Amino acid sequence: MAEPSSKTFLFLQGPHGPYFSMLANALRARGQAALRININGGDKVDWPGEATDYRGTFRNWPLFFDDFVVNHGVTDLVLYGDCRPYHTSAHGMARLRNLRVHVVEEGYIRPDFLTLQDDGVNGNSTLPLDPQWYLDQARSLPDYDAALPQVPSTFRARARNTMRNGLASAFMRPYFPFYRTHRPHSFLMESVAWCRKLVMRNGDAHRSLAAWESVKDRPYFTLPLQLNSDYQIRVHSPFGNMRAALRFVIKSFAQHAPAHVSLVIKRHPLDPGLVPWHRLTRRLAAHYGVQDRVVYLADWDIAEVVRKSLGVVTINSTVGTLALNSGKPVVVLGHAVYKVPGVVYRASLDDFWQAPRQPDMKLYSAFRRVLIDRCLIRGGLLSEEGLQMLVDNAVERLLRDRGRLPVAKVIAHPVRSSPSPGYASR
Repeated sequence: MAEPSSKTFLFLQGPHGPYFSMLANALRARGQAALRININGGDKVDWPGEATDYRGTFRNWPLFFDDFVVNHGVTDLVLYGDCRPYHTSAHGMARLRNLRVHVVEEGYIRPDFLTLQDDGVNGNSTLPLDPQWYLDQARSLPDYDAALPQVPSTFRARARNTMRNGLASAFMRPYFPFYRTHRPHSFLMESVAWCRKLVMRNGDAHRSLAAWESVKDRPYFTLPLQLNSDYQIRVHSPFGNMRAALRFVIKSFAQHAPAHVSLVIKRHPLDPGLVPWHRLTRRLAAHYGVQDRVVYLADWDIAEVVRKSLGVVTINSTVGTLALNSGKPVVVLGHAVYKVPGVVYRASLDDFWQAPRQPDMKLYSAFRRVLIDRCLIRGGLLSEEGLQMLVDNAVERLLRDRGRLPVAKVIAHPVRSSPSPGYASR
């Protein structure tokens, strides 16, 4: 089989760890060119090969990026997430130059998948929300084999990659003097919070066991908390932060849910503990008079919680697709790629408590098949086997003819212009 015509891929920030570097090497082995721009110390340790270090101001970034693209003949841009300030700017400039943009993100369906989608992800996705479109597109697609073995992963690998990246960013701050993280809290603050969380994990486990025993045999709805720092909350929801979302849901539950029904609040497994969610949940529940019906779980198997629930309330978490896999009713309060009429409940949250409607599983099956074919690659970031699967599957997707991919809308990204850039090569 003949290789596709040569392309030049430019990589920006990727997930913590070696994935982008491995993917670039695989593309080079297929006759493609792969370049990299580092914008902080963590980028440098995750990409051990030749790269260009951008050490200038964010104000100067757009024209530096444009000069780099033109001078190196870049055809494709690959980045992790499309809402980080540097990535948003680069995405907008790339569109002006008619580059193909590939956005990597945590999988829409988890575990065992990573998102790799053209143009944008989540609320910026170009996938339509038309139910009939998915039914039509899925006719020629095979069913996904759910019996495939699970991709190996370890929390130790995530912790190692995160600590390595964060420490490198901190120690190399003088070399990248103008870089500012897109995250709302510093690496040091999050590290201290994680240490405190680890110290308290036994207590959290005992409290969660007692809370689960108190609610598991009662009818309840589930609200999975999302990370306060996640752009899914900061950009792709009307709330701006998870505190506001939590208040909104508990208030609606108190005013409209049947009196015999409970609400289970589940902490995100990667929440570092900077927000006292348990205390906040308890205070809000007491304020709205439902303290005896709202249960907080710091740690528990979310699959079990969802499986026994009446339905799931989510902003746009991937727990939504986990619930849909089990045929559970789901209401989405933010922007989500799976917010397709018939797949999720489309009336108000106030009505959802009274009459949660199950998803159309034929439609959801079609949606899932299209999503896997167009937007997902199988594998994982947290094991050597999973990484190699991601690399192999991503190469095929990146070299695929663009004509097979849908384009349903054009997304405008704000671009901040500036004068001359500053950079250093190595």
